[in-house]
Amino acid sequence: MSNDIKYHPQPIYPLSPSKAPGKMEQTKKAGEAFQDIFKENLNKASDIKFSAHAMKRLEERQLGFEKTDISKIKEAVNKARNKGAESSLLLYGDVALVASVKNNTIITALDKQGMKDHVFTGIDSAVIIEK
Repeated sequence: MSNDIKYHPQPIYPLSPSKAPGKMEQTKKAGEAFQDIFKENLNKASDIKFSAHAMKRLEERQLGFEKTDISKIKEAVNKARNKGAESSLLLYGDVALVASVKNNTIITALDKQGMKDHVFTGIDSAVIIEK
């Protein structure tokens, strides 16, 4: 694990394209660069992986994690694993993450708004992570 990896607090950059001509394409390129860099740094920093779907949701919802956040998420997945869980809901502040414990992978991410009236299925455990 390298100590020179930098993590940025949320939001990492504005994701909402303006209506001005040319802005949408510029934002799309920035979004692609963001996703590549964020995914590469997250996967280097921990054993926790983020699926393409989870990365897309993080980007859409302007959610970002710092190194300490990733450590807490990794610890929560390990706690779930130690209890025999295979798929877990991780509640971290205003963010809900669904993790495949057996694959060490975050499958999706929801913000507070996305959690309203949402039913989580296919999970066998929930872990509340203290911020």
